[in-house]
Amino acid sequence: MKHLIYLIVIGLFIASCNSTTKTITAKAQQPEEAVIIANDSLEFEIIIIDPGFETYLYSIAKPINFYSQPYYEIKNKFYVTEWNIRVNNPRKYNSSIYENRIDYDFNTDYGLDVNYKLFNYFKFVEYKYKQKF
Repeated sequence: MKHLIYLIVIGLFIASCNSTTKTITAKAQQPEEAVIIANDSLEFEIIIIDPGFETYLYSIAKPINFYSQPYYEIKNKFYVTEWNIRVNNPRKYNSSIYENRIDYDFNTDYGLDVNYKLFNYFKFVEYKYKQKF
């Protein structure tokens, strides 16, 4: 089953991918600062193009094994829910930050890497845009 997740926030883009060829092509077309998160078994790819995220991920974020995958999953459920609430309230929340809903299936095992990077994107948004979730 293909998972299609769209989230565009100052260049955050999550797109579906169904083959290695498309993945390689997509990577070649991305800006230098893009962070690509892929899970071939689920046939999807997350591309984060928000300037500064890669630096944040490798210099400020805790190492991937600092928390367990279940921890990241629980936190991502909270963050995704809150994010989608903010997307639905553009008068209350900055619509240039919260542009699109995140279609995150709470019953899907996205793996440690995807959950880690998604979790840290939310932390990056808190850090960069001074948002509190």
